[in-house]
Amino acid sequence: MTPEPQREGRRVADSATEMTQLVLPQHANVHGSLLGGTVMHWVDLAAAIVANRHSRRPVVTAAFDEMAFLAPVMVGQVALIHARMTLVDKSSMEIRVDVVSEDVLTGERRKTGTAFVTFVALDPVTRRPSTVPPLVLESAEEKAEHVRALERRRLRLERRKAHTQN
Repeated sequence: MTPEPQREGRRVADSATEMTQLVLPQHANVHGSLLGGTVMHWVDLAAAIVANRHSRRPVVTAAFDEMAFLAPVMVGQVALIHARMTLVDKSSMEIRVDVVSEDVLTGERRKTGTAFVTFVALDPVTRRPSTVPPLVLESAEEKAEHVRALERRRLRLERRKAHTQN
C-alpha cells in the first residue's frame, strides 16, 4: 500500500455549518420540550456535514462526548445548531456543536447545549480509515479550542482503552 500524498490544510471556516430546525410537536416530549435524542440526532447530522466538508470523504461517527443539556428548547422555538472543526488527527476529526434556542416572537436566544463529536474519514473504496487534510488554525479562539480538544482527545483515548481492557 502506498502512502497517501500530503493534503493541503483547510481552515475551520471552510467546513463550519449552521442548521436551523423549527421544533414541532413530533419533536417533543410530554413536557412540550425538544427530545434529547432528537437534539443528538441534529447534532450528529451537523457534525457529519462539517467532517464531510473538511475531509471530502465518507465519514462515520466514532465518539459522542460531553453532550450537555443546559436548557430546554420548547415547541414553537427554533433550534440553531452551530458546528465547527476543533481538532484533526490522521483520520479522525473532532467537531464542536453548540445548540441555541430562539424564541421566534421575541428573538431571545439562549444556549441550550454543547457536544463534541468525533468522526473518522473512510477511503471510498476500501472503507478503511483515510487520512484527512490538516486543520489550519487562524484565530486565538481557534487555537485555544484546539488545545482543549487535544486534552479531550487524550481523555477519550484513555476511556476507550479502559473500556477495551474490561
